[in-house]
Amino acid sequence: MTPSTLQRIRQFLSDLWWLAVPYWQSEERWSARGLLAIILAMNLSLVGISVLLNQWNNDFYNSLQEKNEAEFYRLLMWFCGYAALYILIAVYQLWLNQLLQIRWRRWLTDRYLDRYLNDHRYWRLQIEDRSTDNPDQRIADDIRQFVGTTLSITLGLINAVVTLVSFVGILWGLSGSITVMGVEIGGYMVWVALLYALIGSVLAHLIGKPLIKLSFNQERVEADFRFGLVRLRETVDGVALSQGEVRERAGFATLFGFVMANWRGIMTCQKRLTFFTVGYAQIATVFPFIVAAPRYFSGAIPLGGLMQTASAFGQVQSSLSWFIDTYPRLADWAAVVSRLTSFTQAMAAAAPASGTLTLTPNAAQLRLDGVRLLRPDGSVMTAPLSLTLGAGERVLLTGASGSGKTTLFRAIAGLWRHGEGQIDQPTGAMFLPQRPYLPLGSLRTALAYPHDPATLSDGAVEEVLAAVGLSAFATRLDEVAPWSQTLSGGEQQRLAFARALLHRPAVLFLDEATAALDNDGERHLYHLATARLPDTAILSIGHRDSLIPLHTRVVRMERA
Repeated sequence: MTPSTLQRIRQFLSDLWWLAVPYWQSEERWSARGLLAIILAMNLSLVGISVLLNQWNNDFYNSLQEKNEAEFYRLLMWFCGYAALYILIAVYQLWLNQLLQIRWRRWLTDRYLDRYLNDHRYWRLQIEDRSTDNPDQRIADDIRQFVGTTLSITLGLINAVVTLVSFVGILWGLSGSITVMGVEIGGYMVWVALLYALIGSVLAHLIGKPLIKLSFNQERVEADFRFGLVRLRETVDGVALSQGEVRERAGFATLFGFVMANWRGIMTCQKRLTFFTVGYAQIATVFPFIVAAPRYFSGAIPLGGLMQTASAFGQVQSSLSWFIDTYPRLADWAAVVSRLTSFTQAMAAAAPASGTLTLTPNAAQLRLDGVRLLRPDGSVMTAPLSLTLGAGERVLLTGASGSGKTTLFRAIAGLWRHGEGQIDQPTGAMFLPQRPYLPLGSLRTALAYPHDPATLSDGAVEEVLAAVGLSAFATRLDEVAPWSQTLSGGEQQRLAFARALLHRPAVLFLDEATAALDNDGERHLYHLATARLPDTAILSIGHRDSLIPLHTRVVRMERA
C-alpha cells in the first residue's frame, strides 16, 4: 500500500469520525446509544442462531444418511423454531435500525440547516463562493446516504467480526489437519479461507478503486441536471416568451451528456468488479466441498460433518470477504463523506470579509459613515459615502448602473461584508427587492412572510389588498398556488407593498421595487406608504425621474 493511499485512508477515517461522532455525544446520546445497543444485541442473537443452525446441519444430514425418520422430523421441528425466532429478530432489528437512521438524519439535517442558514451562509455560497455545487442535494441526499450507509456498513462489519469469531473455532475443530510437504498444518480450512478472502479483497480493491471518484462525480452531475430542470420550472415565462425551448433542450442534452459519460465509466468499472465478485461468490459455493471432500471420502467425517464443515467454512469465508461484498458501497460512502466534509468546510470559510467595514445592529436610525465598498478580491468598488436617514425621511439613491447601489443595500442588511467605514443598522428594517420573494404556500403566507400568517386578520389583509389594487385576490387568501408564477411582475410588487403596510417597518428599503409599474401605479404606492407609514424612513433605489418628486432628498452614488 503506497503512502498516498495510506494518507487518503487516514483522511477518510478522520473525516468520518468528525461527521459521525457528534450525534453520539449530543443531547440524544443516551437514546441513540440505547437503540444501537439493542440492535447490536439482536445482531449477536442472529449470529447465535446461525451457530445453532450450523450444528443442526450436522445432525440433520446425519439423520438423512442413517435414514432415521423420527430424528428427521424432530430436527425439522427445531428448524421451524429457529427460523421463526430468526425472522422475528431480523424484522425488529430492521425496524429499529430504520428508527435510528431517521432520528440521526433529523439531528444531522437540523445541524446542517442551522449552519447553512445562519450568518447568511446560503447567500454567500450562492453569490460569492460558487465552488460548492448543489448545497440542497448535499443536505437532502448526501446526509440521507451518509446515515444509512454508515449504520449499514458499521453493523455489517461488526456482524462479520462476530460471525468470524463464532465460526472460526468450529471450522478449526471440524477441518482437522493436513500434511503439506512433510509439514502438518492444523485447522487447514481456516488458513484456506483466510488466503482465499485475502486474495479476493486485494483484487477487488485494485479492480474497483476508480469507483470512488466516479461515484463522487455522479452525485454532482445528477444534481446539476436536476437543478437545470428546477430552474426551468422557476423561469417558465422568460423561456416561453423568448421561445428558448431549443436552447434549453440543448442545455439539458449537455447536462445529461455529463450524466451519461460518467455513468458509462461507472458501468465499465462495475462490470469488471461484478465479473470478479460474482465469479468469486460462485466459486465460494463449491470451494469448501472441494477442500473438505478428501476427508469425507476417506471416511474421516460423515455426511453431516461435511455439510457442517461446508456451512462453517461459508460463514468464515463470508466474514473474511466482507470487504469484497461491500466494496461498491464503500466507494459510494467515501464519495458522500467527501461531499459532506467539503460542504462543511465551505460553509465555515464562506467568503471571509475583506476590509474594515463595521456593522452596528439595533441602531436608532440608519447612518453610513465613510462607507466604501470593496470587491471580494479587495479592489475598490465605490467612492466613500456618508448618509443619515431620519424617521419619516424619503431618500432616493441614484447612480449609474453597476455603481454599487444594490450592493450597498446588501451591506446595510449585513450580507456584503467587504468594505470600509461604519454602518449603523436600524431596528425593524424591511427590504423590498425588484423581484419580491414569494414563499411556497398560500397568499396569506406570502403577505405575512417571514412572520406567522395567523397574526394577520382577514379584515386587515383585505383592506390592504384593496388599497394596493389587488382586491380581486381577497377571496383567494388561503389558496395554495405557485404565486411567483401566477402573479404578474407588477402584481408581485403591489403585494410586496401590501406586506410592508401590514408589517409597518421602521425603515423601508426599496430596490427598484416599483420598476414593473407605470408612473401612476408607482406614485399611488409611494403616496400610500407616505400616508400610512408617516414615521417610516424610506431609502429607494431607482432610475426614473418620476421618483424624484416622491422623495425629500436625492443621493447619487459614484464608482471608485
